[in-house]
Amino acid sequence: MQLRDNLGDRITEAHREGWLGEVDGLNVSLAAVGNKLAQLDATAARRQPITIGMPRTRP
Repeated sequence: MQLRDNLGDRITEAHREGWLGEVDGLNVSLAAVGNKLAQLDATAARRQPITIGMPRTRP
């Protein structure tokens, strides 16, 4: 996912520049993205098709 990849790049840059506070904040954001993606995957896995049956025709 693009957002997760971007956060990874920003974390690498923050490490390189020595911005330790920024690294911590970005790691929190990265964990939140991972949690949200897991929630979305779980929701998608629980979805079942709904059978509505055949419509009746009037005589």
